[in-house]
Amino acid sequence: MAGQELHSTSIVGRRIRERREVLGLAQEKVGVAIGIDESSSRARISRYELGVHEPPVPTARLIAKALGVPLTYLYCEDDKVAELLLALHKMSSGTRGRVLSDFLAQVS
Repeated sequence: MAGQELHSTSIVGRRIRERREVLGLAQEKVGVAIGIDESSSRARISRYELGVHEPPVPTARLIAKALGVPLTYLYCEDDKVAELLLALHKMSSGTRGRVLSDFLAQVS
């Protein structure tokens, strides 16, 4: 369409949307959780998800916290590595340390 710019979804936008949907959260709820006014929260989160705007890192950090993921998960381009980051994030720090030590010993 003339005059209408098409935006491709960024990796950050795709990860935000996927995780938000897995959690069953509305865009408004995520926006309000990170301190965006309720009247504009849906539009802002939608723009991030669609790749119209890229959230600044401090905002992405808030979104990651609201979605229960590490910030690195939002920026990870490899789906399998992103799954691994999410799994590690869900572990207690002690368990995470043991798992990482075991893993690194196997691949070294």
